[in-house]
Amino acid sequence: MKTWTELSTIQPLVSKMLRNSIERDRISHAYLFQGAKGTGKYALSILFAKSIFCRNRQSAEPCNQCKECQRIETGNHPDVHQIIPEGQSIKKEQILHLQKEFTYTGLESNRKVYIIVDADKMTTNASNRLLKFLEEPSKLTTAMLLTENSQAMLQTIRSRCQTMALQPLNPNNLQKKLQQEGISGSNAKLLATLTNNITEAIEINNDEWFANARKIVVQLIEVFQTKPDEALLYINNRWMPHFKDRDQLHRGLDLLMVWFKDIVYHSIGNEEAIIFDSDKEKIVEASLKWSKQHATNVLYAILEAKRKLNQNVHPTLVMEQLTLQIQR
Repeated sequence: MKTWTELSTIQPLVSKMLRNSIERDRISHAYLFQGAKGTGKYALSILFAKSIFCRNRQSAEPCNQCKECQRIETGNHPDVHQIIPEGQSIKKEQILHLQKEFTYTGLESNRKVYIIVDADKMTTNASNRLLKFLEEPSKLTTAMLLTENSQAMLQTIRSRCQTMALQPLNPNNLQKKLQQEGISGSNAKLLATLTNNITEAIEINNDEWFANARKIVVQLIEVFQTKPDEALLYINNRWMPHFKDRDQLHRGLDLLMVWFKDIVYHSIGNEEAIIFDSDKEKIVEASLKWSKQHATNVLYAILEAKRKLNQNVHPTLVMEQLTLQIQR
């Protein structure tokens, strides 16, 4: 998304609001871009920065050709600063460095922009430092905070930002686009459930690791059904060696969640909503073993497992606890 026209096709409301603020020269000192992964938060922030600095801008549209636009695109503009998490969080030192940079006059203009990716991952100390920074805004400074979970941020920070809620992409449209890229209907349906990002979906589809992950999830369900006493052994011998880091574990849990949602869909007769189309017979078998209520309880348990992973609870312990809850 390099133009507001492109952005308006997937985020019409946010696009209109920001274009108006640019055209009327009423740009706020701080924005909070809230939306799920793949909704275009980062692309939006880069486009917005271009519109602020572009010298050949037509109305709100940046030219995408000038020196300013090119350097923002490559992350090399001296007055556009980006902060991304170091490891699992954004540290106080990163915010302190940002504050220090902003004490200097802009190198090529008086305007400065900073973009904080995954702003909800700021430590408490980092959040407090940023809050102090936001409380003393400069008219020529624009902050863009990007997050998938604004509720994890300090309310005092949220209150000082103009919130822009990005809407999830339509899964049906994404599924059609993926099929146009040559991906099978069943795979496209699953990928559109796991991500809103077409590029990421294509990468997942071509990833052998993901194909094996899907097999392992189906095999785990079969173990639960036919050899429940061996479920914990399967988790330790097959699941954990494949899902080695937290991102991979989240992906595995997402697949497991889709499976139990399918059980619920089958139980209520909503067959069209079932995602694992190619495993329909196994979904039917699973619904005979697990009631709709149990499947719903498992869905809540999976969400709790994902929350624990984000809190750095040991992954093996998380999966063993989830396994016991599924077995109940």
